[in-house]
Amino acid sequence: MPKWGEVPERTRGTIAERVGYLRRAVREPGAERDDLILSAKSVVAAMAAWILARYLLPPAVSTFAPFTALVALQATVYRSVRDCVQYLLAMAAGASLAATLAAAAGIHGWTFGLLTLIALCVGRIRRFGQQGTQVAIVGFFAFSSGQGRIDYIGYLTASVAIGALCGLAAHLVLAPARHTDHRRQAVADLYTGMSRRLEGLADTCEADEPDAERVGQWRRDWLGLSADCEHIRQGIEAEMENGRLNPRPTTADADEALRRAREAVTVAERCLDHLRSMTRAMDYALDSEEIRNLPAAFRPGFGSLLRMTAAAMEEIGQTSPTDPERLSEMIGEAARELERVQQEARAGADTPSAAHTLQGTLLTDAGRLLDELQAGRRDLTPAS
Repeated sequence: MPKWGEVPERTRGTIAERVGYLRRAVREPGAERDDLILSAKSVVAAMAAWILARYLLPPAVSTFAPFTALVALQATVYRSVRDCVQYLLAMAAGASLAATLAAAAGIHGWTFGLLTLIALCVGRIRRFGQQGTQVAIVGFFAFSSGQGRIDYIGYLTASVAIGALCGLAAHLVLAPARHTDHRRQAVADLYTGMSRRLEGLADTCEADEPDAERVGQWRRDWLGLSADCEHIRQGIEAEMENGRLNPRPTTADADEALRRAREAVTVAERCLDHLRSMTRAMDYALDSEEIRNLPAAFRPGFGSLLRMTAAAMEEIGQTSPTDPERLSEMIGEAARELERVQQEARAGADTPSAAHTLQGTLLTDAGRLLDELQAGRRDLTPAS
């Protein structure tokens, strides 16, 4: 046996990744543990279905039982029931086509081709979903192995039923875990990251020697956070599906919490567009040193505006329900600060043209950012 140091680096990396995956699955709840439990349930359900079918049914159809068990074990109970029903419909359609053609025209090459053509057309019906190809596959087995006989189709139906029952029973015994709190926390972390970076941008604006490298890093961070938004949204959608037909108990406000979380991600995505624009303007001003020409009163005023906006942003992203009155007050205070800074900027007649343009760009992005937060307040707190 080769020593660890003699194992290729790529292989060692793969092994280390798998070991880390198993450690995370054991230590804390999450996607890794869910996948591990689903794999274990799939093994047990497929094994039970195969044993039952092997002892109760002819060998020619016993393979359909573990296959159906795997079809019936998806990430969520709702998806499992949906796919299982679609597979049963596809199986019934394929077996019926095979039996009808065999009885009406016999077992021939041209009837097999006709069966294939009809099965492929029927499989395109949307009701079959992703199981549409099973119409042709089951039809092939019923036509070739079963010769279209009714008794074979009965055994085939029994095998599929055994697999479906074993798969769904595994879900009922140990239903998928609920992760409502994890999804809400992911949204809260997203907004915390945005808020902290916006506060850092305020510090940069007020600093005597702004750090251009940090501004460049924030530009890259906004892109990363935009990608995180899509990942978080997919997690929320998956959890909303996980709540359907799931027998596990959950909090009474889980559906509303997930709806709020999804709306908050939408607001975050829109806000990130303006944050990227604002940071890009700041980065350009640092490169051209135009930021030094900004009026002395503008930089602290704009920094204060960004901090107020960051506070309102973090209020939206918190895990607990947003207080509409508090959030409205925070956004209103930031809007009044924006108006004050805009009036001072308009009053600065001696401001150089380039600096005046920079002020206008930054204030426009800040105003649009506040508009998004105001729209988000209405979406997240409809009762207000």
